[in-house]
Amino acid sequence: MRVDVIRPQELGPSDVAAWREMQRATPHLGNPFLSPDFAVAMGEVRAEARVAVLSEESGRVGFFPFERHTGGVGTALGAWVSLCQGVVHAPGAQFDAETLLRRCGLHVWEFGCMVDGQPWFQPFEVLRQEAVILDLADGYPAYLEGLRERSPKFLKSTLYKERKLGRDIGELTFDFAVRDEEQFRLLRRWKSDQYLKMGRPDRFGRPWVVELAERLNAIDTDDFAGPLSMLYCDGKPVAGHFGLRSDTTLVGWFPAYDPAFAKYSPGLIQHLKMAEAAAAIGLRAMDLGVGTGSEYKESLRSRGEPVTEGCVRRRSAGAAAHWLRTTPIRRARQFILDSPALYGAADRAMKRYGDLRTRTKAR
Repeated sequence: MRVDVIRPQELGPSDVAAWREMQRATPHLGNPFLSPDFAVAMGEVRAEARVAVLSEESGRVGFFPFERHTGGVGTALGAWVSLCQGVVHAPGAQFDAETLLRRCGLHVWEFGCMVDGQPWFQPFEVLRQEAVILDLADGYPAYLEGLRERSPKFLKSTLYKERKLGRDIGELTFDFAVRDEEQFRLLRRWKSDQYLKMGRPDRFGRPWVVELAERLNAIDTDDFAGPLSMLYCDGKPVAGHFGLRSDTTLVGWFPAYDPAFAKYSPGLIQHLKMAEAAAAIGLRAMDLGVGTGSEYKESLRSRGEPVTEGCVRRRSAGAAAHWLRTTPIRRARQFILDSPALYGAADRAMKRYGDLRTRTKAR
């Protein structure tokens, strides 16, 4: 097998066509984070971005997007923000993980949201979780009926709050794909404030994330788009979401809402409106990412799909050094995730820290 490592911007039209055909031929690879569009946009904002083009005599058989850092350490492309990772490949293709890394000039490759069906990486998994999927294949009414059976109290409460918001404040309207820079900035500000309150790192505090989001929001094709969705009440934005879609799947990425309307749960209303709009344009699923610790995701779910975290290491000195630096941290994190009591305590501590940061900022 031939492996050519290039920058994403160097992908030619035939490469992009082959990449899309592989996604169509293997439905579970249809996630927009695995698309050539995401790879190219990442290449425009991150100098470390690379794509390994995998070829045999018959032609292209796979594309492996990754980032190459110092010391031969590789990560998933856009690992800090990406919600789906892996090799996009032709049906039946076979790879060896360590050989792939060697030909990419890597000692190590870390992944955090590996798509299912990547057996060459399975021996290196250390954590297996489930992404929350809203099944829209049979249309929104069918999804809603399933939600009514699975989570009747949740649905009844959300629909009641939607009616109450309309009565108290004004008419509710929704736009699935807004083209407005000011509203996009508003959503990012809501999200940054939410990160601050939760005690978590602000994704939009990194300029490259903002630039990436703006580039993706400018794309709108049949195969890929970065839609900004907004929920309005009496013409005023009260909730929003920026995500990515392929021709089959919408991925929940950056949801946020105006905290002044928190008692009405506008974020939940927004998600139902998004599901309805996504089904109306023929999308088959909404992927909300890993649901661990998230009650609203678990309430909305139709089913789960496995995603994994792990690290591939070659038998090399560089890989050994990486193991010594990272394994104790990874094991401590796994220990906390495996203990509901410890996970809850850690989450509460982060929120207390977030409250402190919020009060400090307000002074």
